[in-house]
Parts: sequence; structure tokens; C-alpha cells
Amino acid sequence: MMKNKILRSLIRCTAILLFWLLAWQLASYLVGKELLLPSPRGVITRIGELLLTKEFYKITAVSVLRVLGGIILAVLLGTVLAVLTYVSKVADALLRPLVTVIKATPVASFIILALVWLDRSNLPIFISLLMVLPVVWTNLSEGLREVDKKLLEMADVYRVSFLSKVMHIYIPSVMPYFSSATKTSIGLAWKAGVAAEVIALPALSIGKKLFDSKAYLETTDLFAWTSVVIVLSLLLEIFFEALISSLTKRRAVYAEDK
Repeated sequence: MMKNKILRSLIRCTAILLFWLLAWQLASYLVGKELLLPSPRGVITRIGELLLTKEFYKITAVSVLRVLGGIILAVLLGTVLAVLTYVSKVADALLRPLVTVIKATPVASFIILALVWLDRSNLPIFISLLMVLPVVWTNLSEGLREVDKKLLEMADVYRVSFLSKVMHIYIPSVMPYFSSATKTSIGLAWKAGVAAEVIALPALSIGKKLFDSKAYLETTDLFAWTSVVIVLSLLLEIFFEALISSLTKRRAVYAEDK
């Protein structure tokens, strides 16, 4: 049953992908100029050529590490701030406007301001952090507020330790919100991180390749590197989903053993 479901899902995804590739091919044929809209074949061929170069793996690895670093820092800082604003109303009142300011400020403004403060190579990390932080902070705060108060009262009555409350009450309640925040954040982090690379132009970066493609009118390269960004974003999302799922299962097994 499960295999049939997976097979149907693969067939459906393949059919959708083929539909859009054909639509892209038709649009490219109607435009008739590779400079304006390269064909899927040309872009796929270019990606294949990139995959055969060492530089490609250096560039993608560095860009991935930058974005991943920003995401991890945002998750850590967002968790701390969510807990702080949960336990302290004063902290919540003081820090809550910060979320609004970060959400309302254009990414380009942050990038330009941060260029004054930070090294170009560190800018994508900072921008990714800023874009992910409000999402993680807001979602975790909501998850903490939704913790069942009756369970907490019962835990207090039975004098359950703080660690046990965290493991068996808080984490299970917050995990769905954390998972949702992660899914939303990865796309934002990639968009913001690559945008920062395009403006800051660090030596090894996908953003620099995108800028060079535009500067030299290499549209095929532009589409190829954009496709790489999309694939890397999807792979990161799958990685984080698998990681969260694994942690959730381990926590469940731990709870059963206890």
C-alpha cells in the first residue's frame, strides 16, 4: 500500500515536471532567442558542464554553508528569544516590536546597511539570520503559548522535574510549530542569502555567478545557477524535515522507555 502511494506520488511529480518543461520549451521556441529565454535542453546541458568542474562544488559548498549558518544561528537565537518572551512579559513587550521592524524592513535595506558593518563574506549569513529569525521566534512563541496549561498544573501537582516537563510537555507541543517555521524559513534564507551575495559579491558565491551571468548576458548560465539554487533549497528542506522527523521519533522512543 505504501509502495503504491509512493509510486503514484512519483508519477504525479514527474508528470507535473514534464508539463512545465514542455511549457518552457514551447515558450523558448516561440521567443526564438536563447539570449532572452534559453531552452531547457541548453540549461540542462550547462548544468551538466558545471557539475564537471571543481569550482562548482567549491562555490555551492560555500554558499550552502553561509545560508545554513544563518539558519542555525537564527534557530538558536529565535529559540532563546521565544523562551525569554514566554517567561517574561516585560521582555515580550520590549522585544516584540523588533519582530515587526525586521519584517517590515526591505531586505535590500538590511543588505546595504550591513555592508558597512560586516565583511562581504559574512553578509549572507547575517541576512539569512535576519530573515529566518522572526519566523522561528514567532512560531515558537505561539507554540509555547499553546502548551496545555492543565498538563503543566498536573505536572506541578505531581512534582515533575523541569527537565521532564520540557521533554514530555513543552517539546511535543512546540515541535509542529518548529517544523512549520523551518519549512517556511529555508526558502526565505536562500532568497535573502543569494540576494546578499549578488550585492556583496564575495569571491566564492552563487550570487556572484548570477551577477556575472547578468553582466555578460549569459542567460543560459543565469538559468542554470538559478536552477541550482532551487534544487539546493529543496534538498535543504528535505534534510531539515528528515532531521526533525528523526529527532521526533527518538524523543518518542525515549518517552516510551521512560
